[in-house]
Amino acid sequence: MIRFLFGALIVGLDIWAILQVWKNTRSDGVKIGWAVGILVFPIVGFIAWLLAGPKDSKRLPRY
Repeated sequence: MIRFLFGALIVGLDIWAILQVWKNTRSDGVKIGWAVGILVFPIVGFIAWLLAGPKDSKRLPRY
């Protein structure tokens, strides 16, 4: 039962991350790269995206 819940959590987080990747304004190549990385390496890909991927230009200061 715990394995099922862990697996369902990972799948849910991966789907959420892929949806966030596609909503981003970056180029299609970058989007495809992140999506493939998340699909091929579900846990590591999600963590990598979480740490390096979501860059919202609204949060960055303008100079």
